[in-house]
Amino acid sequence: MSDATPTPTATPERPQLPAQSPPVDPAETAVASDKAGSTGRLSWWRGDGGDGAKRNLGLIGVLAALILVGAVTKPDLYGDPNWVWNNVLAILQLASVVGVVTVGMTFVIIGGGIDLSVGAIVALAGVWCTTVATQSYGAAGMIFTALVVGICVGLVNGVLISYGRLVPFIATLAMLVAARGLAASISNKQTQVSSSTFINDIAARKVIGIPILVYILGAVVVAGWIVLNRTTFGRRTIAVGGNPEAARLAGINVRRHTMLLYALSGLCCGIAAIMLTSQATSAQAAMANLYELDAIAAAIIGGTLLSGGRGTIVGSLLGVIIFATITNLFAINGLSIEAQNMVKGGIIVAAVLVQQFQFKSVTRLLARNRVTTAT
Repeated sequence: MSDATPTPTATPERPQLPAQSPPVDPAETAVASDKAGSTGRLSWWRGDGGDGAKRNLGLIGVLAALILVGAVTKPDLYGDPNWVWNNVLAILQLASVVGVVTVGMTFVIIGGGIDLSVGAIVALAGVWCTTVATQSYGAAGMIFTALVVGICVGLVNGVLISYGRLVPFIATLAMLVAARGLAASISNKQTQVSSSTFINDIAARKVIGIPILVYILGAVVVAGWIVLNRTTFGRRTIAVGGNPEAARLAGINVRRHTMLLYALSGLCCGIAAIMLTSQATSAQAAMANLYELDAIAAAIIGGTLLSGGRGTIVGSLLGVIIFATITNLFAINGLSIEAQNMVKGGIIVAAVLVQQFQFKSVTRLLARNRVTTAT
């Protein structure tokens, strides 16, 4: 019989159960969710996402100030609601043609380029679509010709800049001169009258009390906003304008995309040519003079960076409306065009200065000074 005492067997340890989490109060969850949402919205407002909204609110404030100036200088006119409504429609109709050109210009500038030939393209497309041979195909033939001429001239600009490696400023400046010369040659320096009733009625007719030109402007702006903000083409445009080399390394065909941007600008010029021909019921080589300056200025005022990579269609539209409102304000007060041009020049300079000295940079400078003072 063995005297060895039996070794006690170790009792297996029970696995540690995870601590049960306390019950969650739905009210506290809702409060936390609200705090997170408000923090996200606050960070969006303070971040880059809110910059566009801040600029647009600033532009709306400028518009309100202009209306206030008009109400103070002409209280008898602004006291009549019918006159105010008709004046608003007149401003929108005045801004419609330049607004369509500005949409295309905004894409080009965001993509890192510039197009000085938009006014000449409008003139060439308008003259080409009002020749006797083109008018023999009717209104559809005139519209088709204007759009094709605009796209083709824009493609030539894009090919020269993308594959010919010309500086956009030089290439489009050369196209400005060439397109004006070709328009003068086609029209023999004469005004070509449009005989199409359909084309001429575009500027004369209204739908639900609003001119058709305003509807065309609205359709182009909506289409431009969707393309820029909701499509791959728009995201690539911002990428190409922000950093072309990084966009190329990311797989974007920068040259082809740049060429397409100028074709898009030409398409907008073709649409504007039809609208302007409808307003004047004729076309000539000198039409749309200095439209390139108005379009560039409106885009800059709307917050589009001249160096590319940033810009909004809504901001550009507000810039166009501000310019049209200033023109209207000067007209009803009987001021000269020279004074109007000087004010516009001052606004352009102020807009560029604001771009260089961003509000964010000022706040950062103030914060840095505050930290230095505290230490």
